[in-house]
Amino acid sequence: MDANRYTVRVTKDDLVFSAGHFITFNGDECERIHGHNWRVAVEVDGPLDENEYVFDFIALRDLTRALVLELDHRMLLPARNPHIAVSEEGSNLVCRYRDRYWSFPKDECVVLPVSNTTTERIAEYLGDRLRGALADRGLAVPGSMRVMVEENFGQWATAHWPGG
Repeated sequence: MDANRYTVRVTKDDLVFSAGHFITFNGDECERIHGHNWRVAVEVDGPLDENEYVFDFIALRDLTRALVLELDHRMLLPARNPHIAVSEEGSNLVCRYRDRYWSFPKDECVVLPVSNTTTERIAEYLGDRLRGALADRGLAVPGSMRVMVEENFGQWATAHWPGG
């Protein structure tokens, strides 16, 4: 039996999305709305399987691409931020932070189940969704996985799911 462990990495030109966001920080500050051209990469570690690979590149790429497309050209809003309230008002979502508020068309937003739309939380969200998508399709969920999200050239955040 091969005792080595291997890593596969998927990062393609189409694993990118353009989206707006804003975050709260230092407990009582809220930054201005802005956007990024985010890039996503996924790494999976493990032993080789009966096909002599760690994971099917195509399945990993396609599932990641589908998740990335859900975020493309959207406003990313946090559902669990204690300082930002998101509510529906007609066909819009209204976000309130203290005396500031923003109104966005509902169909142009994605409300993420995160406390803040930081790059770290977006990486975690994508990884959790990817792991769920793999399980839903009956594919093996990697024990060890990393999802990296770049919000700006050279500025990456990584969420880890360490394996055994």
